[in-house]
Amino acid sequence: MTIVVTLPSLIMLVMSWDGVHERVSRFCRRQVQRHRPYRGLTIRQRRRLARLDRTLSDRRVSAWPVCQGPPIETIAIDLRRLRRQRDGVAQRSPVWFTAVEKAYDERLGMACERLDIEAHIEELTGIDREIERVRVEGELEAAGLRLGPVAR
Repeated sequence: MTIVVTLPSLIMLVMSWDGVHERVSRFCRRQVQRHRPYRGLTIRQRRRLARLDRTLSDRRVSAWPVCQGPPIETIAIDLRRLRRQRDGVAQRSPVWFTAVEKAYDERLGMACERLDIEAHIEELTGIDREIERVRVEGELEAAGLRLGPVAR
């Protein structure tokens, strides 16, 4: 096999030797790094691993499930704020108390949904609802959600 090199191409090769040498050495380093994990494997094993890698990388990985609504931290802040407002409703009107209680129950439901705690607050009324609210608050506290005042 004979390689014919013209004088201008030889001159260009000599003039740009640093760049060519750098690119060739970078290519060689990449090839060595690419095959480093396969040290000690036969060619057949390397091919099988490469095929497996291609197969697995082609599959679409489903993304993490996207949570609907506000994050749990925001829900916890709202619960603490609404709990303080519920405690100090003696001076407020019944309409205010009902609105705060409804918002508090909604936030309790959201927190239970996020933390996979079973809650039946919406279905109950009267004293049963109050008992369920206390039970759910205890479950949330046990799960690590602080509903009382946070120490600063």
